[in-house]
Amino acid sequence: MSRIVLEPSSTAQWYKLVNEAEATCQLPLNHELESYLVFLLMRHTQKPSITSNIMAMEYLQSLTANGQLKQENLRDVGDQCLIFSGLFPKIAEKRMVKVSYYVNIGVSAYHVLAETCKAQLNEFYHLLADNFVHLMDILHVIRKMNRSIDDLSTIEALELWGETGSKVALQAVQSETDANICLDTSSFKH
Repeated sequence: MSRIVLEPSSTAQWYKLVNEAEATCQLPLNHELESYLVFLLMRHTQKPSITSNIMAMEYLQSLTANGQLKQENLRDVGDQCLIFSGLFPKIAEKRMVKVSYYVNIGVSAYHVLAETCKAQLNEFYHLLADNFVHLMDILHVIRKMNRSIDDLSTIEALELWGETGSKVALQAVQSETDANICLDTSSFKH
């Protein structure tokens, strides 16, 4: 029986969970990305309605908006795609799309957002886009920490690794198949 250790605040609890996931998948994040992921989780896990959003429509609507609204909408699209791809990959299966659909839209949203922001935020959103798969992997590990949730099948994990370069998906394939797959990430666009 596992024991539950509660931290003094919900923020501390999320940080602890993210830190454990980082250590488990051996993907340490810099402080900015780690903080962003924690606050993203705090912000979006209280919104169960995000699972009903159609991301391609949200993304296209974001592109037609202007100014601050465009930036907020693009950030929300990127964030929601990260949540979907990392915590709710089975939603993709139910919608008959691949998890990489959410990865591609999320990465694109963060890159477009970066181009609409001032210099410091520009760099940060490019950093988010460039590390999208790492952040997704950390969310996959967090998801796996709840053993009652179905994990991706071996085929789904192989497909996710092949399309995004996800290290966590590769580890899942290797553990299920005893496969020795050479990791060459130079062919991945993310």
